[in-house]
Amino acid sequence: MRTGFDPGAEAARATGAILDDTLRGSSKGIVVDSPPGAGKSTLVVRAALELAAAGHPLMVIAQTNAQVDDLVVRLAEKDPELPVGRLHSSDSDPYDKVLDGLENVRKSAKAADLAGLDIVISTAAKWAHVKNVEPWGHAIVDEAYQMRSDALLAVAGLFERALFVGDPGQLDPFSIVGADQWAGLSYDPSASAVSTLLAHNPELPQHRLPVSWRLPASAAPLVSDAFYPYTPFRSGTDHGDRKLSFGVASDGSGPDRVLDEAAEAGWGLLELPARHTPRTDPEAVRAVALVVRRLLDRGGVATSERAEQPVPVTADRVAVGTAHRDQAAAVRAALAELGVTGVAVDTANRLQGREFDVTVVLHPLSGRPDATAFHLETGRLCVLASRHRHACIVVCREGVADLLDEHPSTEPVQLGVTVKFPDGWEANHAVLAHLAEHRVRWRPQVA
Repeated sequence: MRTGFDPGAEAARATGAILDDTLRGSSKGIVVDSPPGAGKSTLVVRAALELAAAGHPLMVIAQTNAQVDDLVVRLAEKDPELPVGRLHSSDSDPYDKVLDGLENVRKSAKAADLAGLDIVISTAAKWAHVKNVEPWGHAIVDEAYQMRSDALLAVAGLFERALFVGDPGQLDPFSIVGADQWAGLSYDPSASAVSTLLAHNPELPQHRLPVSWRLPASAAPLVSDAFYPYTPFRSGTDHGDRKLSFGVASDGSGPDRVLDEAAEAGWGLLELPARHTPRTDPEAVRAVALVVRRLLDRGGVATSERAEQPVPVTADRVAVGTAHRDQAAAVRAALAELGVTGVAVDTANRLQGREFDVTVVLHPLSGRPDATAFHLETGRLCVLASRHRHACIVVCREGVADLLDEHPSTEPVQLGVTVKFPDGWEANHAVLAHLAEHRVRWRPQVA
C-alpha cells in the first residue's frame, strides 16, 4: 500500500506552481515535463483558460490537426462562452466537422480574421506562415518534445512568453531528411524544440507533473525507472484500485494463459520460439491476433476508480502496437480473418498520446537478426509500453536479450551531441527483465 503519498495533492501542487509561473512569472519560457497520462492536455486547457480570464490573449501551438481540434473541443466544453479561433489550412477538409457545432468557435484560414479573440489555436506548420501580425503576449506549445527546433524558430517571433508542455520520454521529432551535417551544433534543426530552447536558455524554469493517471500501479514503476530516471513519477492509483477479469475460463492455450497473467500482474510476455523471421513474422502476427480474439471472446471486464461497476473491455478499448506500418497492416488482416473489428492497430508514432484499457504489443526486436538504431529508439518502446490503464501484453520471439548483448553500437560518435539516457539498449534490457517474470512460453501448432 502507498504510504505518505497523496497523488491528488502532489499533482495539484505541481499544477499550482506551473500556473503561478505562467501567470505571474517573468521568464520568457517555462518548460513542463510530463509522463504518459499525467494530464498534459488538461494542463494546457487550464492554463489557456486562466490566461484568457486574466486578460492575456494567447496563441496555442500544437503539432497535428487532430491535437488542435481536440484542444478546441476541450476548451469549448470548459467554457462554452469563450471566443476561440481555429486557424486552419486552405485544404478542402481542414478541420474536424464537430467544430461547426460550437457557436463560440470562429474558423478561418487567415490569422487576421481571428484577431482580437481570446485564444487562437493552430498547428506549428500553419503558424509558420503567419506574417505581419501583432505578436501575442503569451503562447502555449503543446507536445513540445515532438516539435523540431526549426519549427520553433519559424514561429518564435509571434509571441513574447511561452509555456512548453510535453513528454520527454516519447518519440523524437520526425524528419524526412537526414540531419547528420548539423549534429552537435547549437542550431541543429532536427533537435527537439525543448532541448534547443534549454541549451540556449538553461536558466528557464522547469517543472514536471509527478503523477500518471493512466498507468496502473503495476506499470508506473517500470516505465518510470526504464524511461524517466531523471523525472520519476508515480501512479495515481494503488494496487487493487483496478482489476481486469474474464467471464470465460482459460482454455489452457498460450494466448489464454498470457491473458490470465496480464490480468493478475498487469504485464504478460507471450514468448515464441527463437527464430530469425521476416519483419511481418506470420506466426507472431497471428499470435497477436489470437490474443486479441481471446480477450474479446472471454468477456474481459475492467474495474477501476472511474466507475463503481465493472465495464466491458470492448474492441474500442483495445490497441495493438507495432514498430512498422507493414506489421500493423498484417495484424489488421489477421484480425479480420478472425472476425475482429474496431481494435486500434497502428505504429508507436500514431498511437502516441492515446489511451486504452489493454494493449497488445509486437516487440520491435522480435525475430530480428540485428538491433538497429530505429528499433532501439527509447521513445518507441516507451510509447508501446505506456498506452494502457490495466494491462500490456508483449508478443516476442525468444532471444532478444541475447541479441541486445551481441549488438555492438555502430552509430558514429558525434561531438557536442547530448547522449540520451537511458539509451535504447538499457531500456530494452530493463523492460525484458521485468517481462521475464510474467513469461508464458508458447509453441503454436503448425496448421
